[in-house]
Amino acid sequence: MTMTADLFWSFRSPYSYLAIPQYLDLVKTYDLKINVRPVYPIAIRNPEFFETINPQWIPYLMLDCARIAEYRGMTFIWPRPDPVVIDREKGRISEDQPYIHNITRLGVIASETGDGLEFLNVVSKSIFDGTTVDWHKPEILSQTVAAAGFNLDVLQQQVTGHEVEIDSRIQQNQEALEKSGHWGVPTLVYEGEPFFGQDRVDLALWRMKQNGLKTRT
Repeated sequence: MTMTADLFWSFRSPYSYLAIPQYLDLVKTYDLKINVRPVYPIAIRNPEFFETINPQWIPYLMLDCARIAEYRGMTFIWPRPDPVVIDREKGRISEDQPYIHNITRLGVIASETGDGLEFLNVVSKSIFDGTTVDWHKPEILSQTVAAAGFNLDVLQQQVTGHEVEIDSRIQQNQEALEKSGHWGVPTLVYEGEPFFGQDRVDLALWRMKQNGLKTRT
């Protein structure tokens, strides 16, 4: 019997990007289905978050992501452009957010109509691996998502005019994430138990094996 788990994900989370090969390996190796549930980044859910954290947090984040990427044989460069627009002078999240809302909504539709995990894979690489500038531009994004079997025009048509409805589903994902006992991403939730971070995938696998997770034949 196929097991299922929910993956709560943000397109601005470098740890989500660094975790994606592990999630792909799980579904390839084991009889497991991962339900992709995109959420908005914490910067959108809580705009005051970065105004209250310890100033050492961001430098450590960059150091940590760079060494994890090196350890896993990946590359990591902060996105160009940042999926979340920040007013650097004021140190505040801008009210105008032309990138993160659309890519998150596209992620919702992709997860409902095709291979959501592969969509996350190709898009997160485009955002974070340093090989793509202007990852958001339609001519670039269309090639990116085509590698996962999606047509950007078709996805965009399903988003345009349905933003309020899709945002309601994103809100439901965010509430489900918090109900699971965590707020961060990536978080894999199995049987109500949250496994937060790219360094907890092995622990999630251990738990699922305890409950009979089998390798694919």
